[in-house]
Amino acid sequence: MTIVTPADLGPVRPGVKPANPCFSSGPTAKFPGWKIEDLDLEIVGRSHRSALGKARLKLAIDLTREVLGVPDDFRIGIVPASDTGAVEMAMWSMLGPRGVDVAAWESFGAGWITDAQQQLPLKDLRILKGDYGVLPPLNDYTGDRDLVFTWNGTTSGVKIANADFIPADRKGITICDATSAAFAQEIEWDKVDVTTFSWQKVMGGEAAHGMIILSPRAVERLETYTPPWPLPKIFRLTKGGKLIEGIFSGATINTPSMIATEDYILALKWAQSIGGTQGLRDRADTNAKILWDWIEATSWIENLAKNENERSNTGVCMVFNDSRITDSAAFAKSFVKLLSDEGVALDFGSYRDAPAGLRIWAGSAIDADNIRDLLPWLDWAFEQLIADS
Repeated sequence: MTIVTPADLGPVRPGVKPANPCFSSGPTAKFPGWKIEDLDLEIVGRSHRSALGKARLKLAIDLTREVLGVPDDFRIGIVPASDTGAVEMAMWSMLGPRGVDVAAWESFGAGWITDAQQQLPLKDLRILKGDYGVLPPLNDYTGDRDLVFTWNGTTSGVKIANADFIPADRKGITICDATSAAFAQEIEWDKVDVTTFSWQKVMGGEAAHGMIILSPRAVERLETYTPPWPLPKIFRLTKGGKLIEGIFSGATINTPSMIATEDYILALKWAQSIGGTQGLRDRADTNAKILWDWIEATSWIENLAKNENERSNTGVCMVFNDSRITDSAAFAKSFVKLLSDEGVALDFGSYRDAPAGLRIWAGSAIDADNIRDLLPWLDWAFEQLIADS
């Protein structure tokens, strides 16, 4: 008679799956209770230039100001091409009159380096670059130059702890890519002159729309400086040397999706219902801590972010550290496929340019119970793949 032991049966499958398997870092999961039937679709079929269209776009801007706590004298605009378009717009429209520092420690920040080095003809450029998992020497920034930086490294899981490295009396302007930080992390408005983000990150909105927030110093730069290179229409924020005010009151540069706009409005109203930005931050902090604690207690994985106070509370990035794994990229691919096939977790592999591993979105729209229910499956998947190897 053959005796079958528990070890012969392989790892024990967890009994409960996350209620929502969406752990992508963008577009991210919708907020709890989201239903497409709740969208106000009166605008469908109407022009975005109509009174109703402009009013809905203006409402999205006004709710953004209220939820984020943006100062009254800052302008907020909806612009084309998601966060990427917003950052590109700022760089191409505003850089040039001073030396420029570009700080990066992950894929998207590296993209701004490429623009600065290979596309824009900047004469005085300095690169502050850190490897995945650590920040670059941000204290090298002295404030007499312009600065382009990300607040939260979307593909590395590393954020700045604070903006103390930016002098309050700086002469240059600061352009901040805050796409996976806005709403979940505190933005220090006195330290940023241009802030950009997209709807499809913390708010779980739809893609293709970017937000650009300008300080009075940024507006002054735009109205007193004309770049020596041509600007495509979708990058133009001024006309006749003056800011195009319509962009910041609902008259967008190109045609936006009004359904996506209504989806963003709905998410902003949900944010208000849970306490605004503080409620959003609290949810992300709770979710991230559940993941951090699990990583700390798990021998085969570690946080890609080396320093505790620089760990993102939205996109938590992790890498395998078990000696039995000889090909991390192949193992990560199999890991993600296994849990995807099980209907447990979707789209949670590391970004293609980042070190091979896992990237689990912990942003505000995720329910903590979904994170808790995911963890036993992560353990199971590892044991299953190791057993099969």
